[in-house]
Amino acid sequence: MIICPLCQNKHHTLFHTSENREYHHCDQCDLVYVPKHYFINQTLEKEKYDHHQNSPKNLGYVKFLDKLLIPLQTYLPTHAKGLDFGSGPGPTLSVLMKQRGYDMNIYDYFYAPDRSVFRNKYDFITATEVIEHLHNPLHELTKLWDCLEPDGILGLMTAFRIDDFANWYYKRDLTHISFYTQATFTWIANYFNAQLIIPQSGVIILQKSKY
Repeated sequence: MIICPLCQNKHHTLFHTSENREYHHCDQCDLVYVPKHYFINQTLEKEKYDHHQNSPKNLGYVKFLDKLLIPLQTYLPTHAKGLDFGSGPGPTLSVLMKQRGYDMNIYDYFYAPDRSVFRNKYDFITATEVIEHLHNPLHELTKLWDCLEPDGILGLMTAFRIDDFANWYYKRDLTHISFYTQATFTWIANYFNAQLIIPQSGVIILQKSKY
């Protein structure tokens, strides 16, 4: 049975077919997702990530990350403690935030798989260009949410789904299996009873309640 990996809704429609896979649309949370029987294996997935060439010396990538980090920092206390989830083969965001005075841990399923980081509590957690890859986004987001301190921040980046989905480059990456809209993040915010801030398209800040 095909169910939405985010809201677990069983009601869906076939949204699009290309790249030798199907894309289904959830009528509850507005997620478009690829059913799991189309997922590529972990070896191919890691090979794709191994080609990422991100580093703090890549000024274009730093500018890209600052779309999230600059607005995120306005919500953080001095010396806040953070976790970068999905740090990739060349951690960059954590390095930038350390340079800016924040204590950082990292986690990545392939490159930094120390799960002890989830025993800690954080003032903020970031996941940039990560949630579109997650097989079980609700499970992973809940795990991160539970690691946040009261009033903590979850900062996300992912390209918002566009109307011309058929020609969208973003869906051609076979490691991308979930495609979000602002309406999807409204559903997520309601689910976690969070405040939702969207500084610009593809940049999402979710603030946890103080209580």
